[in-house]
Amino acid sequence: MLRTLEERDIRFVRLWFTDVLGTLKSVSVAPAELEAAFEEGIGFDGSAIEGFARVYESDMVAMPDPTTFQVFPFEGGGSGESARMFCDILLPDGSPSWADPRHVLRRMLSRAAEKGFTFYTHPEIEFFLLESLPADGAMPVPVDSGGYFDNTTHAVARDFRRQAVLALERIGISVEFSHHEVAPGQQEIDLRYADALATADNIMTFRHVVKEVALTQSVEASFMPKPFTDQPGSGMHTHLSLFEGERNAFHDASDPMKLSKVARAFIAGLLVHAREYTAVTNQWVNSYKRLFPQALPDRITESPAYVCWGHLNRSALVRVPAYGKPNSARVEVRSPDSACNPYLAFAVLLGAGLKGIEEGYELPPGAEDDVWALSPAERKAMGYEPLPQNLSEAIDVLSGSELVAEVLGEHVFDYFLRNKRQEWEEFRHQVTPYERQRYLGLM
Repeated sequence: MLRTLEERDIRFVRLWFTDVLGTLKSVSVAPAELEAAFEEGIGFDGSAIEGFARVYESDMVAMPDPTTFQVFPFEGGGSGESARMFCDILLPDGSPSWADPRHVLRRMLSRAAEKGFTFYTHPEIEFFLLESLPADGAMPVPVDSGGYFDNTTHAVARDFRRQAVLALERIGISVEFSHHEVAPGQQEIDLRYADALATADNIMTFRHVVKEVALTQSVEASFMPKPFTDQPGSGMHTHLSLFEGERNAFHDASDPMKLSKVARAFIAGLLVHAREYTAVTNQWVNSYKRLFPQALPDRITESPAYVCWGHLNRSALVRVPAYGKPNSARVEVRSPDSACNPYLAFAVLLGAGLKGIEEGYELPPGAEDDVWALSPAERKAMGYEPLPQNLSEAIDVLSGSELVAEVLGEHVFDYFLRNKRQEWEEFRHQVTPYERQRYLGLM
């Protein structure tokens, strides 16, 4: 790594980590300081980072993880290339910080490993390309009027997806698919399967790279779950699987649906605890506008708002895709959005699935119909409980969850709850343009 820095004239190495909410943090070091950083880490004030520490316990250390070293060849310009590494956050005594989202996920992966499982994830990341990000909250303008799988040819961002994919692959992030999504300006790029920690690191890198590539084309990228009232929101449908060595633990050739008992119990765990972890996979006030969108007569709603599973059913919360090879057996969770903290989201999904395996949860019958087409009475009769319908309800359910508290750890769990309650309070006191437009002249 040090030889690469010298050979490629790399002047800056960015050390990355995330706060509890999933915001990327960075400190740059000169290559000459890296050896010391590997020995001692980089000290910083944890009390200044969302959810990390209280003032009287503020000293923390960012310890670079050399396995995540990656050159960013497209960012150097005329001043040499740059590189990045993710960091693990430690306390001054060298022990892991319980506030580090990366540590939260590592802890759950270790628990899975104790049972012989390796956890793999594959995200489908949706986002919007916009002409600008209006600072006054005005409606943004998408860069195109395209729809699902359209081959858009427009002046502003014609080559965006190609450039973004090339940039990602140049830094070692493999892309499976990329295409235009349903809404104007909406894009999707799917990352290849990787172990969950590598995937979470890749998602954080992906967001950074996508925004950087957008800026080079004079447009803006946003991972906001629901920017437009009358258009679909941006999700991060995530495919999950457990492997035992080289064998896919979700596959059973003798089962009619090719699902093993492990897979069925894992899905049942995802369903039983779905309402509890929704505040983590959908952590923003705006997230619930995507899950419960305005009904439009000319558009099928595929938002995964009800707790059920189905085979090939895109209206279900958990979908079992068709697959050919045994190692492709997987389940798809459709509720997470692309603005979540991927470390915490993967941790709670794995925690819920493992709970189902440990307790031997029984999988209920799958949903065969479009769940949104059913009446509320029909959904109730079939046992399809809705997810929390706003952040306030999600926080209330989360606060009573022993499972999520155990997965996140006391520190992250308490901070997350406090932060989200504050966000809801700020939101519910705001007078919106909708209210002024509807009521100002009427009353």
